[in-house]
Amino acid sequence: MSIDQLHATGAAPFSDTASSTVAASMRPSEVTARIALSLITEPGDRDIADLVESDGGEDLLRRILDSEDEHTARARRFARARLADRPVETLVDDALRRAEACGARVLTPHDPQWPVEVADLAELYDEADLLTAPPLCLWVRGEASIAELTRRSVSIVGARECSPYGHHVATEFGYDLAQSGWTVVSGGAFGIDAAAHRGALAGGGPTIAVLACGIDRAYPAGHSSLFDEISVNGLVVSEWPPGSAPQRHRFLVRNRVIAALGQGVVVVEAALRSGARHTARRASELERPVMVVPGPINSRVSVGVHQLARSPGGARIVTRAAEIVEDLGRLGTDLAPPLIGATRPHDTLRPVEARVLDAVPAAEAGSIAMIAAQAGVRPSEAAKALEGLARRGFVVGTDEGFTIAARPETHARRADQRGAAE
Repeated sequence: MSIDQLHATGAAPFSDTASSTVAASMRPSEVTARIALSLITEPGDRDIADLVESDGGEDLLRRILDSEDEHTARARRFARARLADRPVETLVDDALRRAEACGARVLTPHDPQWPVEVADLAELYDEADLLTAPPLCLWVRGEASIAELTRRSVSIVGARECSPYGHHVATEFGYDLAQSGWTVVSGGAFGIDAAAHRGALAGGGPTIAVLACGIDRAYPAGHSSLFDEISVNGLVVSEWPPGSAPQRHRFLVRNRVIAALGQGVVVVEAALRSGARHTARRASELERPVMVVPGPINSRVSVGVHQLARSPGGARIVTRAAEIVEDLGRLGTDLAPPLIGATRPHDTLRPVEARVLDAVPAAEAGSIAMIAAQAGVRPSEAAKALEGLARRGFVVGTDEGFTIAARPETHARRADQRGAAE
């Protein structure tokens, strides 16, 4: 089948092979061209994205494959290496077959389920990294709508070799956010990522795993069952076509999508040099709130977190999921309940009573006049305060005056001591 024949089949590659809905506003041939371009170029390529935006995917694909246009020379070299003398339609057909085999579908920007948040990546510019553009398409495994899931979403990232503390926090955050109706986005890696995903699943909520390899590959392999569960209760997503290997540089490219899909990013633990800090940087560039979880000052997996907090315009510290929701949710509505310390009996005292109680001697009884002088109040005020304090068990009145009442546990301790002495 030629590329023109593939175009002419309309939505067949999707309705029969990958089960994707193609919006009427986008021609099937344009959809096919985007898929082909994702196969013969690397995701995030700024030059390719700009040319697709200006000229359309169909025209760009023809220029890469059939012309010697100098503006597409770099893409042509890359494409020829990928094609290895095979027709491009063979690659497209193979990718769609692989997607069908693992129950995945492909989305493009004109699909109703496309997440509009990734469009913000068009604003990223990094002279040292040209792979920052929005995805041409996304390969998605799972029945949920990614557009729906990302309306209230939080990206949680952190160290692969996390501490038990970090694992606990990420799990708890994932669980509590899911219980609050938020989607947890992460990268499916060992450590913090997996803990956040599993916490969300345990909380009965959806979660999104963004991969740095083909949608048909479980990486890490030990997370195969986790990805299966995520695809049932959320989505597994990749911008690399099926069959793509998890190369090192792809994890950094992938991080920009994790940053874009969340309304904000939470870094639980991160070393000084880490992918989690890179994701936080991308989030900051996208003007997404960056939040961090403080850790022990001597923990190597918290150094990066603490530096994020100390950086200019530093990240905001969060210690519970309710604070994340407050920072990202509806203004004045999604407020975290205030933290209140343990109450003590002394908290019920009026200011004058507290001053008088401080002046009551603990060892020997003191007169009302002496207590009033020590407290700096009139004797009548001291007498009234002492009456109330005695009634509530704070002081004890004797013929000589008033003294501090022993606590019940003090009485018990003294009784034990007397018993031991006898």
